[in-house]
Formats: sequence, C-alpha cells, structure tokens
Amino acid sequence: MSMLTLDIYSASSRGFRKPPVTRTALHRLFAAAIVSDQFRTTLLREPEQALANGYLGQTFPLTDQERKIIKTIRAENLTDFAQKVNQALKST
Repeated sequence: MSMLTLDIYSASSRGFRKPPVTRTALHRLFAAAIVSDQFRTTLLREPEQALANGYLGQTFPLTDQERKIIKTIRAENLTDFAQKVNQALKST
C-alpha cells in the first residue's frame, strides 16, 4: 500500500523550491477519512457536512483555499479525492 503525501512547493522568484507548505489540517482530515468509514463516506458524499461536523469532536482548521477545494471536489473513493485535492492545490 502506498502512502499519499501532500507536499506543496512554491517557486521563489529565482526558481528555487521553497520548503513544503505545512498542511497539518489536511493531514488530519485525510487521517480521519482513512480510519473512519463513516467520516470517509460523509467526506466523499457531503464534504460540507464532514467539515462542519469534524471528527470525534474536533474540526479541521483549514485555510479558506483548502476549504473551498474540499467542498467542490467530487470523487468515488478516497484515493481519487486525495489526487484531486493535490492537483487543485498545485494549480493555485
């Protein structure tokens, strides 16, 4: 089983890569989706509800950009969802 990581790099004005942007809230969101069938199903079918409800009483402090991306993506499974989130983050 391979592990999907969300390493987002931004290019500096000189073309060098800056360190990855910290995505702790996204990591927590995907961790919750991995361990909980119920949360994963809600995230895939009703992402706004999943974000509003959180997981085990904790919400995810996502950026506005991350929140918008999560709410707009539609996917059949978590792998597809993660790939689409990653692509969306890279293109912004």
